[in-house]
Amino acid sequence: MADKLLTGDLAPGFTLKDSSGKDVSLASRHGGSTIVYFYPAAATPGCTKQACDFRDSLASFTSAGYRVLGISPDSVNKLAAFAANEDLSFPLLSDEDHAVAEAYGAWGEKKNYGRTYEGLIRSTVVIDPDGNVALAQYNVRATGHVAKLRRDLKLDT
Repeated sequence: MADKLLTGDLAPGFTLKDSSGKDVSLASRHGGSTIVYFYPAAATPGCTKQACDFRDSLASFTSAGYRVLGISPDSVNKLAAFAANEDLSFPLLSDEDHAVAEAYGAWGEKKNYGRTYEGLIRSTVVIDPDGNVALAQYNVRATGHVAKLRRDLKLDT
């Protein structure tokens, strides 16, 4: 597992399939900043809450120059169903081998009910237009995270 990213680090590049099977690349930032959020599993209660919070705040992120990308180890087909069921209009990307999550420090040891295992660590990384990490948050909570991120990015002023 890679170390967690820090502010100022160069964000690792990636190209992943979205829920429609199209390639989406970090390099195609379109001159703005990118919010990359990692979530463990589509269509679970916490991940659904977080995705819907991003959906509901998408206009404010977009108007401030941010693009939102959600990344999970789910298959393209599962992401397609999740996006359709929850009316998600931002790209959900499939990282089935979790290589991107590892490169971003969002894959590692987790503990749940006394069991230790490797898995996705709910994380958000904001990448500036130059490809550098502007903000990195790890072990975030599904509920309330988007509101906190909006405050951290000063979108709620």
